Amino acid sequence: MTTPEAEPEQGGAPRPEERLEQAVRAAEQALIEYEIALETFRVEVENFSRLHEQRLGPVYARLEELEAQILEARAARTGDAEDRRRADEARARLMPIPGVEELLNGWMDGDGLFPEATAMLTGQEVRPPQRVRPGEEARRLYRELARKAHPDLAQEEAERIRREEFITRVNAAYARGDEAELRELAEEWAAGPVPERRPSRGEELYARLEWLDRRKELLTLLAKELEESAIGAMLRLAPDDPDRLLDEIAEQLATQVREREAELAGVLAQD
Repeated sequence: MTTPEAEPEQGGAPRPEERLEQAVRAAEQALIEYEIALETFRVEVENFSRLHEQRLGPVYARLEELEAQILEARAARTGDAEDRRRADEARARLMPIPGVEELLNGWMDGDGLFPEATAMLTGQEVRPPQRVRPGEEARRLYRELARKAHPDLAQEEAERIRREEFITRVNAAYARGDEAELRELAEEWAAGPVPERRPSRGEELYARLEWLDRRKELLTLLAKELEESAIGAMLRLAPDDPDRLLDEIAEQLATQVREREAELAGVLAQD
């Protein structure tokens, strides 16, 4: 009769390489899941930043213009050299520069605000802003593709390159929230070659674990940068309803615009 103590001898204890390979596989999957979460957050931050600029950029521009007008009116009234210097600096910050169309995402050019930006400032209807985040189906497709085709699962350089090129296309489609393209990419991957995982020696597995650890440290730094960025911090305040956060900021900015307009009127009335 076999005792519990004898079972490891009959069944055979896992070889050290097998145990190490299990650890490598677990670390790989953990790293992939971490990268998926990081890429998801990066896309959210990028899209929220774009939406933030689209909706609030013209209001910020209006505040800066009012500030310049207030300083100019004050300088004209006092004739003080320091007041004139402040006014000139404020106006210089608003002067057009080459390539301003690209820098301000098409909101203004050398002649001033575009009609759509003016419409937003005056409360008129404009086209709906871009979605803040890809849809749930796009998120699901992205996760599945990232888990299947992630470069960190490659054991050979040629296979890693193939996966990196494919994942680059997946990331681009996900950033656009293009569900149709993600489905096409899923079909393409399913029809492609399935790489075989070759047995790894203990030394190679240890090196693999060290590489995974370094990769995790790098991703941790990238995640920290995103979280500590101005847009990342704002997004974390309302991760489930970023539109509401933008509405609240817009209301605060509108109040500031009214205050600056009243202040400008007061300075002009002193003349």
